[in-house]
Amino acid sequence: MKQLLNNLLLWLILCFVVSSCFNNKKEAPLNGGSVSQNGFLSVKGTSLVNQDGKEIILRGVSLAWHNWWPRFYNENTVTWLKEDWKCDVVRAAIGVEPEGAYINNPQFALNCLYAVVDAAIKNDMYVIIDWHAHDIYLNEAKEFFRLVAEKYKDHPNIIYEIFNEPNNVDWSSIKAYSEEVIKTIREIDKKNIILVGTPTWSQDVDVAAADPIKGYSNLMYSLHFYAATHKQRLREKADIAIVKGLPLFVSEFGTMEADGQGAIDHKQWKLWKLWMEKHQLSWVAWSISDKNETCSMLLPAASSTSSWSNDVITEWGNIIRKLLRD
Repeated sequence: MKQLLNNLLLWLILCFVVSSCFNNKKEAPLNGGSVSQNGFLSVKGTSLVNQDGKEIILRGVSLAWHNWWPRFYNENTVTWLKEDWKCDVVRAAIGVEPEGAYINNPQFALNCLYAVVDAAIKNDMYVIIDWHAHDIYLNEAKEFFRLVAEKYKDHPNIIYEIFNEPNNVDWSSIKAYSEEVIKTIREIDKKNIILVGTPTWSQDVDVAAADPIKGYSNLMYSLHFYAATHKQRLREKADIAIVKGLPLFVSEFGTMEADGQGAIDHKQWKLWKLWMEKHQLSWVAWSISDKNETCSMLLPAASSTSSWSNDVITEWGNIIRKLLRD
């Protein structure tokens, strides 16, 4: 009888251990989905999670600079990207510095932005509000994000990207700027995700990981790459950041040279794609535009209001559309 009880005890312990292993098994992240399904997003560790605490991966495309391609900043384009391309998220790149951009014409920039954000909300999508700058414009950025936060603070669709690609700006300056802009947003919007730019065109995420912003929740850090230019070295820098606990969001990328030109580097693109899948990172591809360059996803013959057939979509556009639809 004693032996029988011992055997029974061992069996119960084994069942408990096996059950614990299965219960602790990490679930596969959700591949996008609607805002009504996932609600307000937040950051848990290095992961983006939905309202139920489940990891989620967002995938989508970025519109190009609003001041040069305003023709795509409309409801029909956003609806097409949701229904035909199967985007979970769309990014509105609000140009800041060039002629005709936000500094020169803020109302036009806001009109373009609101058209896209309102369309994303109507289509149950997430939308990145991208301050598409390369230098620091603190007062203008604070005013811009104050306006959009007051308008959209109650919508779970919103993701703020407060500094697209800092260039020739060190991390201490970016960090100080970001803390000011984050404070401005958080005084109005307490919980929507904020993406923080990193030095050298949002590549030096390892530098940010060594001295991250503290005191605020739901922050992620932007990582940008162009596969034909940025290769294993940048992946290694990003690995360092992830190991240190920095949450990353690939808010802009391409498979060509960093200037948007040159051939698609299929080998490096495959490596980057596998790397993003390994780390379960959300991503947004560049860009919905019709400029004569490799990174543009459309040809000039493409309509401003969607219904794009394959003959007006570029090689790069078709690669991303296929990936989104798979």
